[in-house]
This record gives sequence, C-alpha cells and structure tokens, in this order.
Amino acid sequence: MPDTKTVVGVFTKDQAAEHGVDQLRKNGFSDNEISIIGKGHHEKDTPHGGMMHQDVSQGATWGAGMGGAAGLLASAGALAIPGIGPLVAMGPLAATLGVAAGGGLAGALVDYGIPENQSKGYEHQVREGHFLVVCKTAGNSQKCQSLLREAGAQDVHID
Repeated sequence: MPDTKTVVGVFTKDQAAEHGVDQLRKNGFSDNEISIIGKGHHEKDTPHGGMMHQDVSQGATWGAGMGGAAGLLASAGALAIPGIGPLVAMGPLAATLGVAAGGGLAGALVDYGIPENQSKGYEHQVREGHFLVVCKTAGNSQKCQSLLREAGAQDVHID
C-alpha cells in the first residue's frame, strides 16, 4: 500500500486556488483528500464573488459557492486565527484547524503532518494573503504536484 503524502500548493490569487481544486477533482482526487485555506479579505476586484472579502461571514459565503460546488462545504470553517485574523478553510484540514486554532495555522498544519519549519512558512504566506491548496493522498502525490503547478501554484511541496 502506498504511503500517504501531503502536497501543498501556494497560490497568490483565490481564483487560481479554486482552479487548482477544480483540476484536482477533474483528475480523480476526492473531496476527502482536498483542503483549501485563505484569509477572508483582500482586494475587491475579484469577479464571481471570490474569496477576497471584507470579513469572515463574506468569506464563508465564498466558501458556500466554491465549497458547495466542490463538495467541500460539509467541512468548511470560518475562524479567527491569532496572528493572522479571519480565515476560511474547507476540506479535511478545516477540522484540524478548528481544533488547533489556539496554536495558529502552523500548529494545525503540523498536526496534519506537515513539518514544523514548512508549516511556519505556510502560515506566513497565508498571513500575506496567499492561499493554500492541500491534498493528502496515497500514491498520487506526483500527479497532484503537477496539477497544482499547472493551475498556477507559485510553490508546491510534497511532505
């Protein structure tokens, strides 16, 4: 049985992160494997009501649109994380984030199996307004990495 690996793609725009999730799903990755995390505010110039909203409630509305379509809404969460502010998370990682909210995003990522040094870097990138697409998969990590790169991830790692 193949080892389970965690693939993390860092995106600078919510639309690109959404595209990454769509590509993963179109290529056979299940909703149980895919998570997405981002801040609940940013620029207002996004079409289609993207994740770039002014507060968590509006970010949750984005989650309903994107996550509902992707089947990720059942595990969506809108949280205020110390040191970062409002976050919207969907997928299996949302539950981990909710439990570890006091430990920040980096703590949740460590609990999810991502090394601490990389988790701190991802937390910094989210604080700066980037989005994470996280896919925990067995045997398909190279395919996942390739799809996230093709979707526009600026940085992709397999842990």
